[in-house]
Amino acid sequence: MILVVDIGNTNIVLGMYEGSELLHHFRISTSRQTTSDEYGVMIYNLFRMAGVEAERIEGVMISSVVPPIVGVIEQMCRTYLKKTPLVVGPGIKTGLNLRYENPREIGADRIVNAVAAVELYGGPVVVVDFGTATTFDCIDAQGTYLGGAIVPGIGISTEALYQRASKLPRIELEKPKKVIGRNTIHAMQSGIIYGYAGQVDGIVKRIRQEMNTELQVIATGGLAPLICAETESVREVNPLLTLEGLRLIYERNKALTR
Repeated sequence: MILVVDIGNTNIVLGMYEGSELLHHFRISTSRQTTSDEYGVMIYNLFRMAGVEAERIEGVMISSVVPPIVGVIEQMCRTYLKKTPLVVGPGIKTGLNLRYENPREIGADRIVNAVAAVELYGGPVVVVDFGTATTFDCIDAQGTYLGGAIVPGIGISTEALYQRASKLPRIELEKPKKVIGRNTIHAMQSGIIYGYAGQVDGIVKRIRQEMNTELQVIATGGLAPLICAETESVREVNPLLTLEGLRLIYERNKALTR
């Protein structure tokens, strides 16, 4: 059994795999103040709830867009799981050819998503990830990572409205009954839900024109089901795409753990 860990700006998502089968997955808050011991207690409690003994973990694969937390999670793995984890970065085999001016600038989560998308769906493909930022990642028919686009995430945009416009409230994100909102909350929900859906379709349309080919569009991230239900371009929503990519990268690098 292996443990995969995706450290995002808002949440840390963990998955336990037995071979290619995802047995359990969990989501906890990302906190720069939490210590390795505190994370260790959390992990042990999650394992216990799932009926899994920590001794069964054979290896750990980590991706992170929050550098200060990587060392904390690595220390937790060494102390509580007795494993030295692999971390997505230089020296790790991904199988991707990166056509990017500076590959070190690419977020680890974007690389992991691209690996999973190519393996599961083939290219050409665009991955739309609704995280703290919304990212678009483009991979061609040969499996070459071309680059993409980054826009402010839905949570960031919604919070900015609340903080910067004194008469607008903090709202719950859910689909309104009509596009034309007849109160402030419904109007904000309409703008956010349909606005981001239109953004996805608009950017994908331009990507398709620039790549000059038909392509698949796969979405992931916590808010993907809500937004993509209103899009025309997204073919499939896979909320666990990043975990699958981490599993694949671990399999390609597990010799490094011996």
